[in-house]
Amino acid sequence: MEKKRNSFSSSIGFVLAAAGSAVGLGNIWRFPYLAAKDGGGLFLVIYIVLALTFGFTMLVTEVAIGRKTKQSALTAYGKLHKKSGWIGGFATLVPFMILPYYCIIGGWVLKYCIAFCTGQGEAAAADGYFTGFISGYYEPIIFTFIFLAAVAAVIFIGVNKGIESLSKILMPILLVLVVAIAIFSLTIQGSEGRTGMDGLGKYIIPNVENMGFKEVFTVVMDAMGQLFYSISVAMGIMVTYGSYFNDDSNLMKSVNRIEIFDTAVAFLAGVMIIPAVFAFMGDDGLQSAGPGLMFVALPKVFKSMGWIGNIVGAVFFIMVFFAALTSAISILEAVVSSIMDKFNWTRRKSTIVETVIALVLGVLICLGYNALYFELPLPNGSTAQLLDLFDYVSNNIFMPVVAIGTCILIGWIVKPKTVIDETTKNGEKFAGWGLKIGWVNHKNDKVHGFEISRQTLYVVMIKFIAPVLLCLLLLGSFGVFK
Repeated sequence: MEKKRNSFSSSIGFVLAAAGSAVGLGNIWRFPYLAAKDGGGLFLVIYIVLALTFGFTMLVTEVAIGRKTKQSALTAYGKLHKKSGWIGGFATLVPFMILPYYCIIGGWVLKYCIAFCTGQGEAAAADGYFTGFISGYYEPIIFTFIFLAAVAAVIFIGVNKGIESLSKILMPILLVLVVAIAIFSLTIQGSEGRTGMDGLGKYIIPNVENMGFKEVFTVVMDAMGQLFYSISVAMGIMVTYGSYFNDDSNLMKSVNRIEIFDTAVAFLAGVMIIPAVFAFMGDDGLQSAGPGLMFVALPKVFKSMGWIGNIVGAVFFIMVFFAALTSAISILEAVVSSIMDKFNWTRRKSTIVETVIALVLGVLICLGYNALYFELPLPNGSTAQLLDLFDYVSNNIFMPVVAIGTCILIGWIVKPKTVIDETTKNGEKFAGWGLKIGWVNHKNDKVHGFEISRQTLYVVMIKFIAPVLLCLLLLGSFGVFK
């Protein structure tokens, strides 16, 4: 049993670890698709506004809960209020469900990374390559095991020497790779006279043609749903990482850095992908998301680049592998830390038990593409096999429920002051963005107006606006707005 709780050695270690969790596959294969689908610059503006309001509210709340209680999600909520332990249960169930299929996808990334690094990029771009790989019986399981073993090894080492040390190495490399690929994407000369800069225009210029209230509402819901993927809230991770955050460190400044890092990478993910895809495949290429974008459309784009495409593809999939690895590490840590806090198990025992369970579930999900294949209609109108079912339940149902429960707990039961006091206990101000409206009477040069502080906006968000938006998001998951 660990007598003393681990903690990050510095604020930068916490920021990089948290950013590593936030910068994952959701940023890379979902953000660009939503931006292309939802009016380009319109989606970007709405996303940034939500990141500064809704995203900040949820992020600072979860980090503060973790630091105040010094507990991971499973036990933190119950420590705040004895009847709120169920929130921690759901918050832990989310990463427990996500880990097996996230490691499967991490195995897919590793497969393509090896293919491009060994000069087999053209073969990986062939029709049927991806389908043939995932429907196999043995190869997907082997790659899943390798990826999961790498993740477990980092967690096994611990918070400082494992998570923090690796994040300090991988995150700067990842950022450099993202910037390099984004710049290259803008210089591309594609087919039919299209260029990377043409694709950039599709990405950043707002397209409000045929946009009514329903369409704008859809963009808002898409942007808010993307924030769950982007900032890793409502899945126990930020509560767990917050519990490792030193009491004498500036919480507000660290949360702001996480938001800036994550939003920048999400934006750059669009710059990496949309210009290149548009240059070679036009508007049709921008209709792909998720595995279809990552493992089918993009390899074809790399193939279209000629000999340099194999190099670009290798760099790209190395970057994606780093992003998937850092995110998977945080997912496993959220579960392991919860087991340690709840049952007083050692890190070694907790890691081994959860890794074995994740591997068993991962094997079953892999078999969902062959021996256990089925198609199940979902309430939102889509169909799902086993992996999609795990993803839908964890992301579309459990995560909004956790977030709604968190808003009710902090906003109405233990009160927002609990979080505000935790974030300002070292003398730092709950300050930054706010709302200031003013005007000048030129007859007497007197300034009139009013200002709403960041603290006031936080209280309004956690008590009223965020719960309403989250309820709408949950209703949308059940197909209410179809």
